[in-house]
Amino acid sequence: MKKLIAILLTLLVSFSLVAGGARETADDGSTLIGVSKLLSHAALDAVEQGLQDYLATTDLNVRYDFQNANGDISTAASISQLFKDEDCDIVIGIGTATAQSLANTFADRPVLFAAVTDPADAGLVEDNFTPDPESNICGVSDMTPVEEQIKLLSDITGAKVIGNVYSSGEQNGVVLMEMAKAACEKLGLEFVPVAVSNSSEVMMATQSIIDRVDAIYIATDNNVISAISAIDDVCTSAGKPLLSADPSGIDGLNCMIAWGFNYYAIGVALGEQVEAIINGTVPGTLGTEILSDLWDFELWFNLDTAADLGIEIPQEYLDMAQVVIKDGVKTEK
Repeated sequence: MKKLIAILLTLLVSFSLVAGGARETADDGSTLIGVSKLLSHAALDAVEQGLQDYLATTDLNVRYDFQNANGDISTAASISQLFKDEDCDIVIGIGTATAQSLANTFADRPVLFAAVTDPADAGLVEDNFTPDPESNICGVSDMTPVEEQIKLLSDITGAKVIGNVYSSGEQNGVVLMEMAKAACEKLGLEFVPVAVSNSSEVMMATQSIIDRVDAIYIATDNNVISAISAIDDVCTSAGKPLLSADPSGIDGLNCMIAWGFNYYAIGVALGEQVEAIINGTVPGTLGTEILSDLWDFELWFNLDTAADLGIEIPQEYLDMAQVVIKDGVKTEK
């Protein structure tokens, strides 16, 4: 994870907002940041915390309005209107649906996104890899290495049939499901997906496919990840290995493998973009940031679960892990 470095800056916010930095709206010269989170779960909460912690290391004068859409798109739209009524200087969408709503509402203020898998597919940017100086939108993607994750799961467990639960109503979830499907086809594996419309359906959906699969792969699908404990219960009862692409939510669970982003690091990167914008950078020139530093990823193995399933984790993989759980003890490297 990137180390937070305290940076002393002199904030002179006296410019008007075009597609660039934020303007003063409060008597104290502070910048009002509206943060709309799709729902509350460990990963998205970590993004929010990383953002705040990073900006706290600067001398920027910021205020926040934190809102939670609780997984509801109409609520996300209401939050966007609230931020407009409040005259927020910068707005942030954590999760695809909230980011899309903010982008549709604000054309003259910086709009930032985080934890969006494919911003271009979501209509937030024209191209994930090409900055657009004319755009008021930028952010940090959580494009996860789906093929590598599924290959790891299959290599370790010998699984030939991979199950996947995804949100049919969340763009992020559909994109990740299609990526998992393509990965399985490439790897010569059978893919068994099941769709849910909200987190309350996750347990039943997992139960509906558990007897037809060798292992379960869960991507960074917000509605599904928020119910990861239910998936973990089903997999434990059925004696099937589970890989989660979000390590932030598996502490205390039996999930055998987790490999994915450290979402706190995504929040830090988001904070860096906010800092740049407040200091005058045009959002579109920042574009989409996709973290690639190995320290921005975490690989977890639960050796207790592996032993219960009769699976041995090769030492070469254990050497790569940041977290290993054995005899109920969590060891971080």
